[in-house]
Amino acid sequence: MGRARYIVMMGLVLIGLGLLAGRIVDLHVFERTFLKGQGDARTLRVDEIPAHRGMITDRHGSPLAISTPVVTLWANPQDVPEDGIQRLRLAQALGQDLDALNKRLARYSEREFMYLERRMTPGAAQKVLDLRVPGVHARKEYKRYYPAGEVAAQLIGVTNIDDKGQEGLELAYQPYLAGVPGKRRVLKDRRGRLVRDLEVLKEAEPGGDLTLSIDQSLQYMAYRELKAAVEKNDADGGTLVMLDADTGEVLAMANQPSYNPNNRASLDPAGLRNQAIVDTFEPGSVIKPLAMSALLETGKFPPDTVVDTSPGWMVIDGYTIRDVSNNGKLTLTGILRKSSNIGMSKLTLQLDKPVVPRRYRALGFGSAPGTGFPGEATGSVPSPRVWSSSQWAALSYGYGLSVSALQLASAYTAIANHGKRLPPSLLRLDQAPQGKPVIEPAIADKVLGMMDEVVAPGTGARRGMVPGYRVAGKTGTVRKVGSDGYQQSTYRALFVGIAPVSDPRIITVVMIDHPRGDEYYGGAIAAPVFSRVAGSALRMLDVPPDRSSQDDDDE
Repeated sequence: MGRARYIVMMGLVLIGLGLLAGRIVDLHVFERTFLKGQGDARTLRVDEIPAHRGMITDRHGSPLAISTPVVTLWANPQDVPEDGIQRLRLAQALGQDLDALNKRLARYSEREFMYLERRMTPGAAQKVLDLRVPGVHARKEYKRYYPAGEVAAQLIGVTNIDDKGQEGLELAYQPYLAGVPGKRRVLKDRRGRLVRDLEVLKEAEPGGDLTLSIDQSLQYMAYRELKAAVEKNDADGGTLVMLDADTGEVLAMANQPSYNPNNRASLDPAGLRNQAIVDTFEPGSVIKPLAMSALLETGKFPPDTVVDTSPGWMVIDGYTIRDVSNNGKLTLTGILRKSSNIGMSKLTLQLDKPVVPRRYRALGFGSAPGTGFPGEATGSVPSPRVWSSSQWAALSYGYGLSVSALQLASAYTAIANHGKRLPPSLLRLDQAPQGKPVIEPAIADKVLGMMDEVVAPGTGARRGMVPGYRVAGKTGTVRKVGSDGYQQSTYRALFVGIAPVSDPRIITVVMIDHPRGDEYYGGAIAAPVFSRVAGSALRMLDVPPDRSSQDDDDE
């Protein structure tokens, strides 16, 4: 009986040893690949190599948006010790409240990842890492910095905490600027700590650099003058656009209100909008020279045409159209000098074709400017099947349509370029575009000369004069629309100017929104801003004067 028991026990032992040996053979021979993969999955990792975001510069290479290296600290909550002293030291190094840190660790206790602090400076992050708290790790990232701050904020835009474009050109050119992240294989321990870099699987491809058309010096100057005018006149805001008259490039684009993209703690959402491109308004009298070009091109009005604007008001379709004063008989140039709504209306109503709205569309109103900027406005030019006389008249003096400041500036490139309109560009161009002929050259030159006479001593636009330079310009004062129609005491003050007249170099649009001071007319509010900005810009661009100092003294 004892021998039989011994044989049975030995048999069981041998069977067990045989099964164990078989399993060992199975694991080492047949399942070797599977087990190796499972082991590697717990030690080998593929990490992302962040790509360096491309730089945004002005036309001369001065940086407007750059990416700087930062460190993001993260933790595996399951590995962070519960020791009170270690947690206190960690919270102090992070600059966080201990109770808040403990609550976050408890909330993520069943996960293996949580952020401790995003985008720290390398020095500050290293102080935390030197504590050697288990479960705390670092990851290299980049943070966007904007040297120009609020001066060009709405144009350039911003990135979010993950360095992805959210507004402005940062958003428009996100794929180009972002680049392509790389990949690397690394060896990590069971706590997720890096043991060794093994190999780079794919190099990161840095983002492309973006060269804008703006001149940073002009941008600073334009922003300073616009901000000062808005504050002086207690206005809601304003915008300024300066174009290169030869290329259509945007040399400066300023907006108020603005914001500091480097510190968004107290960001006002209203400051995010690039009003110059995304907002529209009725242009009012600043559009009269463009309408005049269409009227002259019909051949119906010779240069010596005189229009009687007395008694300073007229009724059309039950609507009363008024001038600021009774100007009596006016020449075509006089209509622009006096900014006569009556004169423009009487000329327009002599025609049986909608030449004025056609001219507006040819100049780009009602269509997107094509800059690629997110949310750029198209504006509107109405096209009803049956035009009423009051609609025809209103369009000729700038009501009944809407435009953006950029569209308005772009339209005036046709006056400055002998009838060829240039598309606006936010990027620096290697060569000037050919432009699209939209106005007969002789007519464009005629209107430029008329606008030259508008900006003269004794006119409402006299404050737009620039010492040493001839200026072609036009003022505008537009009632704003409210819930009950046009408001009686809220206005937009505008000025459009081309300088110098002898060889146009810049085109500038200034709009001040709802000035609350004693003065609100475009000639009093917007024209002085143009004068200061244009004067400084022409000197910065080394444009030779086309007006003698003696002429200035005589006037």
